[in-house]
Amino acid sequence: MIAIFGGFLIGLGVGFVIKGGGVIDGIEIIAEYTNKRFGFTTSEIILFINTLIFLTAAIYFGLEAAMYSILTYFTATKTADYVVDGFEEYTALTIVSKDYELVKSIIVNDFNKAISVYKGERGYLPGSFGVKYDCDIVMTIVTRLEIHRIKEAISEADPAAFFYVQSIKEVTGGIIKK
Repeated sequence: MIAIFGGFLIGLGVGFVIKGGGVIDGIEIIAEYTNKRFGFTTSEIILFINTLIFLTAAIYFGLEAAMYSILTYFTATKTADYVVDGFEEYTALTIVSKDYELVKSIIVNDFNKAISVYKGERGYLPGSFGVKYDCDIVMTIVTRLEIHRIKEAISEADPAAFFYVQSIKEVTGGIIKK
């Protein structure tokens, strides 16, 4: 319990410091540099470095203490990510449907979301490879809290609609909820 709640409280503090533009120690600077060069998130890099430190400390303090330290820091990292990035993680929702005009209307008019439309083809299924149809592929950026309601509404309109969801690390420009 101490590892989890301690990690939560540490994460809150670290998250507020990072959100305010500060740094706790030199590891954040190394992580930021590595992030720009290799694409790993700052949190992933810091967690990796600290895990190496904790495993080295396991030699002196025992494996159990090191594992509790890793659990504490993992909880802190996830909490700090929520503080810095917010609880509304953005997600790209892409829909391929034969009723694409209705899908566009549902997303824009019912859910008040902006969309991007790609011209595409649907079909190419096993056993009927030569069968294809032109369609609009609809993509929108939503929060993870909105995905279920939008998918439900579209599935009701077109039960055969094809969805895929992608996690988005960063969204800028366009019409995004503030």
